Amino acid sequence: MKLRSGRFTFTALALGSTATLQAQVENPIPEPVVYGDIAVEIREIARLPETSELDPGFGNNPVGYAKVSYVRDLPDGRRFANDSRGFLYYLDGNNEPSIYMDVRDDFPLMTHQSLQSGFIGFGFHPEFAENGILYTVHVETADGNPETPDFIPPNYSIDDVTFHNVITEWRASDPSLNSFEGNPRELLRVAHVVDNPYHALGHVDFNPTSEPGDADYGLMYIGSSDLGFSNGGGPNASNPTQTQRLDTLLTAILRIDPRSPSESGGVKGTGDYTIPAINQYAADGDPNTLGEIYASGFRNPHRLSWDMNDGTMYALDIGMTHIEEVNIVREGLNYGWMRREGAFDNGVNLSGNLDVVFTLPPEILDGSRKDRFTYPVAVYDHDEGVAITNGYAYRGVIPALQGQFVYGDLQRGRLFASEIDALKAADDGIPSTVAPIEEIQLFVRDASGQRRDVTLWELIEEKLGRSVTRADMHLSRTRDGEILVTSRQDGTIRMLVAD
Repeated sequence: MKLRSGRFTFTALALGSTATLQAQVENPIPEPVVYGDIAVEIREIARLPETSELDPGFGNNPVGYAKVSYVRDLPDGRRFANDSRGFLYYLDGNNEPSIYMDVRDDFPLMTHQSLQSGFIGFGFHPEFAENGILYTVHVETADGNPETPDFIPPNYSIDDVTFHNVITEWRASDPSLNSFEGNPRELLRVAHVVDNPYHALGHVDFNPTSEPGDADYGLMYIGSSDLGFSNGGGPNASNPTQTQRLDTLLTAILRIDPRSPSESGGVKGTGDYTIPAINQYAADGDPNTLGEIYASGFRNPHRLSWDMNDGTMYALDIGMTHIEEVNIVREGLNYGWMRREGAFDNGVNLSGNLDVVFTLPPEILDGSRKDRFTYPVAVYDHDEGVAITNGYAYRGVIPALQGQFVYGDLQRGRLFASEIDALKAADDGIPSTVAPIEEIQLFVRDASGQRRDVTLWELIEEKLGRSVTRADMHLSRTRDGEILVTSRQDGTIRMLVAD
């Protein structure tokens, strides 16, 4: 990325014969992200079982191995990972997997129609060891579905619904067992009205830095997207009127008390959960703002994380055609979609085309005139990748990663790093200020200790013995702060390790 006094520059094409204040941008970030000084060993630690026979594939995406996208560690040391075809695995002390939960019989209408579908995600309540509560997220087809969604996008009806996103609470009868026995309760059912279940709900999490007695302890954060309104296909796609509003669950990060109001005695939310009284939009007295909204204006904030040192919250927001974003999240702020894509004006506002971006007026870009949006602290464009994946403020033992925020590109499998201090310095209210990015060089060692530089893409193809069209990379964090790297192509869990 090209930096000039800590701010990005761009190459623009003027509209018409004379330059205007807002010009269409051909290449938002001309200078490439390159390898820096960071090199880290990556080591395979586990592989989930083969389940590809359950999934015929779709489109141009070949059937992969186990579709693992999350690895979660409990405080007691147990480790769990999902296969989005319907399995939650327990990994023992040797990282050998066994089935903890098979949700296929419980969710017979679950669909794998797109990349972000099936049994997408899961999370454990911070008091799982005592209460046995965990949560799953999955996608169902609407065809023949007897259930009625809790939420349908504004101005649509049940006749328009194509898919359901479902968050389910499970209560294990014995939390210490390594296979699940217990009962479900549906928390929330959200409707899609586009042809593909793109940008489904997926991430449910609890602030890991929150402790008993803190105001948000036990509150669940949910990454909620535009539900395919930017690229979900069909007559209902590309609908800007569904964004930049606070009477909808779309384009938001939600914060809820997952307890049913019948248990908490509090105010009911859109689903069978409670609106936290501490939420800004719950306390604003405005009936037109949903109280579960924590922050708004995201296209697809499909991964959230917190800095374990100071509690800073990050959202990794997948862009449209140009910009991928790292955002520092604070309650009540608006992060711009569909009005903004990174620090650019999305073309839907000026040309009606979501696939182009325009420069912002100079006085907004340099911060001398404020608008109502909050801008990302690190960005890269689609010369470098296609979809940003997870990111974590690294707090483990690898010297090369100390002080770095580690993230990457889901599609291409590249790993990036930005200095944590630089991200926080870029959170200055000036849209053009962003943190520098460098690529992390991965390497492996053979039995003799010889180092070989690799990419994740190469490792995936070596593992599968064939070429792939995408890496499908996600990151997870262990309970002691190390980074796990997974691929939905080869079902393998790898770890970044100290050399």
